[in-house]
Order: sequence, then C-alpha cells, then structure tokens
Amino acid sequence: MSLHFFSDQCVPSEINGILERHGHRVTLLRKVLPVRSPDSVVIGQAQEMDAILLSLNGDFSDIVAYPPSAFGGILAIQLHNHPEVIPLLMKGLVDFISSNPERVFCRGKLFIVKPHRIRIRE
Repeated sequence: MSLHFFSDQCVPSEINGILERHGHRVTLLRKVLPVRSPDSVVIGQAQEMDAILLSLNGDFSDIVAYPPSAFGGILAIQLHNHPEVIPLLMKGLVDFISSNPERVFCRGKLFIVKPHRIRIRE
C-alpha cells in the first residue's frame, strides 16, 4: 500500500526520492505553497491533502504546539546536520512503513525518526 507524504521545504531530495522509489507519493511543499510559509499553513496544507507531514523542522515535534491527535500524521526526521546517516535512517523508515502500510496507522501520531529508532508519540 502506498502512503501520501507532504514534504516540507527542509527535507533533502534524497529522502523524497527514496520514498518515491518505494512506491509512495510525495508532494513537495514548493509545488503548492510559498517556501517560507508559516508552520501553521504547512501543517494545514498537509491536513487538507490528507497527507502525512514529513519535516526536519523540530517545531513539528513539539506535542504542545502540534498535538499528534489533532493531525493526520507527522514524520519528524532528525538528522542533526549529519546527512551521511540518511541511508541508514531511510532503511529503518522504509522497513517501518512496510510493516505498517495502512494510512489509518499514522493518523494522530508523531513519528520521531532517528537513524537507529523510531519513537511514536500519540
């Protein structure tokens, strides 16, 4: 099953490409919104598209500002300025998605994606 991701402007193209190569749909922020759109507009667009927000923006990991239960899914990628970990991080993420391919699984959850683990906050 394929998932739909709304990719924030900060997400490296390598990450988007890996998701697409695994059969997922990725809509780039710059294709539908101005690049400097406020976070509230970005997450609102993801909601409107019924897409999972994909971002490196740490603000989306703040469960007070963005309570997971209010959104259709947020994937917060944490690279910490180390793009060399992308292949390892994406292998874990692709395996995780393959194990949980249903869109409903992502609703109301924040996924904090690190190279060696994925934390889920609800």
